[in-house]
Amino acid sequence: MRLYIKYFSMHVRSQMQYKTSFFFTSLGMFLTAFSTLLSINFLFARFDSVGGFSHEEVLICFAVMMMAFSFAELFGRGFDLFPTLLGNGGFDRALVRPRNVIFQVLASQTVLTRFARIAQAGAVLAYAIPRSGIDWTWDKVMTLSLMIVCGAILFFSLFVVYAAFSFFTVEGLEFMNILTNGGLEHGRLPFGVYGDGVLKFLTYIVPLALVQYYPLLYLVDREDSIFYALTPVFALLFLLPCYGLFRFGLRHYKSTGS
Repeated sequence: MRLYIKYFSMHVRSQMQYKTSFFFTSLGMFLTAFSTLLSINFLFARFDSVGGFSHEEVLICFAVMMMAFSFAELFGRGFDLFPTLLGNGGFDRALVRPRNVIFQVLASQTVLTRFARIAQAGAVLAYAIPRSGIDWTWDKVMTLSLMIVCGAILFFSLFVVYAAFSFFTVEGLEFMNILTNGGLEHGRLPFGVYGDGVLKFLTYIVPLALVQYYPLLYLVDREDSIFYALTPVFALLFLLPCYGLFRFGLRHYKSTGS
């Protein structure tokens, strides 16, 4: 942990060398996320509810997914940029260093501009929570916290899968953006509104619904079983096959010769 903090502080100092660039990049991140928020507001200007969910309930859904994805990018950007690390020979250097390879990839990149989207998601939560009509008992607060924390770990797991495929393709596979950026984009609405087929895929294959749709049902009192509140914890099991795939790719890795 001490070594990671040193890496993190190094990235902070590096990115703060160009404060103007940092400011405008953060502003761009904020405005991009703001456009998605506007689309939700435009939708509810025409309809009173979507899939039975009110405007404020959907805003909570949007904010949770935005915050989870942004935290995953903030700390796991090294895996998202892993094909570049393979192509420029940086990964070969990591293999000969006396530190865990996964730790080195994790610490190689930290994108502080993601704090802009985290701040926006926090502002949306601050607006929606008191207007949602939800009785915020301790179990509801726990559920919301699990949605964010476990959601961040789940998106991080998808970045690990993306990196694992890169061992065999060298270049990144763009279809993974369907699950990462696509998961964020479609996660602005409860996944249940997209139909049973999509919901089953996002429950049993890529369990994004476990950190968004099912715990949301518990928050809004559509389900009263504590099982729905704990579904984000079950989503963490997805990390195991993702880690296994990365280790499999690592065992079969051959240097690019860069």
